[in-house]
Amino acid sequence: MPTSIKTQYKMLADFNQWANIHIYDSSEMLSSDDYFMDRGAFFGSVHNTLNHLLLIDRLWGARIAGEAPPTITGLDDVLYDAFDELRTARIAEDEKLIKLVDDLSEDDLTETVSYKMSNGTAMQTERWLMLSTLFNHHTHHRGQVHCLLTQSDISIPALDIIYYAKEAGLT
Repeated sequence: MPTSIKTQYKMLADFNQWANIHIYDSSEMLSSDDYFMDRGAFFGSVHNTLNHLLLIDRLWGARIAGEAPPTITGLDDVLYDAFDELRTARIAEDEKLIKLVDDLSEDDLTETVSYKMSNGTAMQTERWLMLSTLFNHHTHHRGQVHCLLTQSDISIPALDIIYYAKEAGLT
């Protein structure tokens, strides 16, 4: 059982990375046509949904770190056109998120952060809630990708956090 709020968020950052590795490994097994096919998900294809997750991670990561967020034109911006480039960026972003969480203190987690939403609305939110939003957003859209992958003939691993915990030796 986590002994602190920081320990909980450290576990979530590590789980996020683990789940992303599995979702990218599965996505890589798709043909290019299947990977880029609009399957009717909110962002259409597996590729566009994975791009959305990276975009939002960069936005929330910057806000959580107190940095200027990247400039975007919309939440459906495609940052990378090729799978390999997107995967490389995903790996780097997961490492950055893990480091961000590692560097936060318990006090940092309860600190209120001022930032602007993409539409310019000024917001103030405690950092722990911002992290919760980021991780919940990931679970939501990664679940969509998981569903899209199940429409193909490839094998998809279970991504429940309990499987990560067992594999990581947390239980």
